[in-house]
Amino acid sequence: MITYLKGFSKKKDSFMSSVAQADGGARVLWAIPLSLKDFPETHDRVVQAVAVAKKQPKGTLGRALKRLLLRLHYNGSRRHFMRHPDTIALCWNGVTGSRRLFMEGARDAGVPTLYAELAPFPGRMQLDHTGVNALGSLPRDPRFYTAWAEGRADRQGEAWRALGDTLTARASRRSDVSQKAGADLAQEDFIFVPLQVPNDSQITLFSGWVRSVENMIDMLALSAPALPEGWHIRIKEHPSAKTSLADALNRAVETSGHRIRIDNDTDTFDQVRASRAVLTINSSVGLQAFFYDKPVITLGEAFFALLGLVRPVGGIEDLQETLSAVESLGFNPALRAAFMNYLDEVHFPKVSIGEDGRVMVDETAAKACIQAARGAMGH
Repeated sequence: MITYLKGFSKKKDSFMSSVAQADGGARVLWAIPLSLKDFPETHDRVVQAVAVAKKQPKGTLGRALKRLLLRLHYNGSRRHFMRHPDTIALCWNGVTGSRRLFMEGARDAGVPTLYAELAPFPGRMQLDHTGVNALGSLPRDPRFYTAWAEGRADRQGEAWRALGDTLTARASRRSDVSQKAGADLAQEDFIFVPLQVPNDSQITLFSGWVRSVENMIDMLALSAPALPEGWHIRIKEHPSAKTSLADALNRAVETSGHRIRIDNDTDTFDQVRASRAVLTINSSVGLQAFFYDKPVITLGEAFFALLGLVRPVGGIEDLQETLSAVESLGFNPALRAAFMNYLDEVHFPKVSIGEDGRVMVDETAAKACIQAARGAMGH
């Protein structure tokens, strides 16, 4: 039986429920259990959770209350799973805040875990026993994928491209960011940079040396003059970001000597299609640029930030060197085919979405993920 923490949305809860059905049923928790009695690991777990919280507590009282709540959640979760060792803990995202401690409590109690999240492709979801995004279980050695594909024409072919057949740009929630088609960018030499939501866990946890979206903009402003003559960096803000970065972007335009341009109007994938390369911290748009056969530069941690798939960059000097040689930037097509076919066939479970918005996972894929979770904990 699977125990999952209610997600309070039809998409999340129906998906987790369908995963649980593949294992014989579910125990649904509407709230994280609470306990005051600490474990030896409680303090360290709470400190780590506060450090990566999306919303940092303000003031001495705010910090104390935040730590107290997280402490209660970790202790309560761990005691719950100690009482129910025959279950699997399932949670949506589960990498920040109280949900992080819910999952760490389960793991410290010796219970297998499964993390659920949206996938970067339509009709798929993430379901992984170690975490989501950069914390997932995907091997980080390119040789794993080429070995998996070796001798199998189906794993070396173009079947993976069907994942992108229905890919569309995210609808905008902002009046100053749109998805308009029709811009003529064919004659422009530019690197496209789709910005991410500044406080998203992809940034707070996995942004690497650039640390934040705002700091990345500053680094791009300093590095853009290294581009070949006639090239520029084209930046678009995230359509779901609640706060505009217009001030930081306008400063970057000036600092870069106008080698940076802002385009919040043109459809995201129209800009990907017209670009000569895509640069990102770790946005799914970087992975989706594979469908357009674009070289990709990554600045942060990502499950697809493998040399040959993309060009990982580890610092500002490396960034400047990469931009200066952007005309020769490329990728390994055979590795990309093997990697993407692996994502298609193995890693991201297929889902179906009903007319009522409920999400149902492929049962065979769900059972494979459940088995992997149990195997990882020696169950």
